[in-house]
Amino acid sequence: MSAAATPEKPMVDDTVLLTHGLVKRFGGIVPTNDVSLRVARGARHALIGPNGAGKTTLVNLLTGVLEPTAGRIVLDGCDITDLAPFRRVRQGIVRTFQINQLFNTLTPLKSLALTASAQQGGSAQWWRPLGARSAVAQECARLLYEFKLDDVMDQPVALLPYGKRRLLEIAMAIACKPRVLLLDEPVAGVPEGERQEIFETLKALPADVSVLLIEHDMDLVFDFARTVSVLVNGALFAEGSVADISCDPRVKAVYLGEGHG
Repeated sequence: MSAAATPEKPMVDDTVLLTHGLVKRFGGIVPTNDVSLRVARGARHALIGPNGAGKTTLVNLLTGVLEPTAGRIVLDGCDITDLAPFRRVRQGIVRTFQINQLFNTLTPLKSLALTASAQQGGSAQWWRPLGARSAVAQECARLLYEFKLDDVMDQPVALLPYGKRRLLEIAMAIACKPRVLLLDEPVAGVPEGERQEIFETLKALPADVSVLLIEHDMDLVFDFARTVSVLVNGALFAEGSVADISCDPRVKAVYLGEGHG
């Protein structure tokens, strides 16, 4: 593996993430088949498709969990195809998961303190009183407020409503200062009554963070995204604006159904 990303030809200024002919094979199974995807700077970009379309495999390739069989991944003009996952986070690709990956015994405040301190180079001292590091304290206060967690900041994560856990996971991802944020089904498992808070928070994400949203909930996709890419059988099937995709008869036939007309 490369120790660091290597420069490439300059990309178009408004492109932050690019894949070239990305392929992943597991024997005779090809969950990612020649995917060339462009994510614009500041994008609100949704990735949709039926179950088994290859969405999670693509995210795992982007984050380095899986190595591609062929193709390249380029972030801000640097080829990151061979970078380890933790190096990709440092380069600015951060993800959330379908099933949240939180520490149940910590509180939102301590969870964010740990993340913010690590981002600022002080992870070994994250447990110290927050007042001892004003930059960490300020970052935690900002994130708790913006992600509507200040009213539960001292409760153990295990006791939080599921919607609040989702918000905490996204807040921790933002604390990592991503260039590209990969949101893997952020409302999966969230009760209907808690979804609106997540919708509103996602719409308020920083404009300079490019977001690639992997989602089955079409209400969220159509409310949040400006660009939609459709995967079918591991390949890029269609791409366009929300209006274009919602009216595309081919997409309706394979995924949306007439009810989303």
